[in-house]
Amino acid sequence: MPGKYFFIFFLLLAIVFQSFERSEPVHPYHVGSVEISYNQKSKTFEIAGRFFLDDLENGLSKKYGGSFHFNDEKYKTRLNEALHKYCLEYLKLKTDGRFLKINYIGYEEDHESVNIYLESEPAEKPKKVETAVSFLYNLFDDQINIVHIIVEGQRKSEKLSYPNRYLYKQF
Repeated sequence: MPGKYFFIFFLLLAIVFQSFERSEPVHPYHVGSVEISYNQKSKTFEIAGRFFLDDLENGLSKKYGGSFHFNDEKYKTRLNEALHKYCLEYLKLKTDGRFLKINYIGYEEDHESVNIYLESEPAEKPKKVETAVSFLYNLFDDQINIVHIIVEGQRKSEKLSYPNRYLYKQF
């Protein structure tokens, strides 16, 4: 009888460890950051977003279907195309009552995160900046995006929690 319980115990232990092996790494928070910085010289806004790599892969997969894998060269073209479309949909920028065209520049991978780079068309130094940021809202209803707007060294930051996506700042 003790041998039977011993066998069942080890069988259950093996199943538990196998399930841990298969599970993807999980982080308890769904948070990203977006910095929108006005460059006085080029008269453009330089935009950098930083998100967890696995969240962004899952967000792109849910939006466009199929699989996306950062840190794998064969997905680079597909990732650039998807990120370009994704950024145009989930980020809007308006200064002094005029929407600005946003250009996708590219992305860089870090071990656990992805940095996305964008740039606006030229605009005169703004008095009012309005933005709509909803990155990964298509995936998580607890997503938080921390947005920093910087004009001539003056930084104004705010936390946007799903479903809030709008930010207005005066300079």
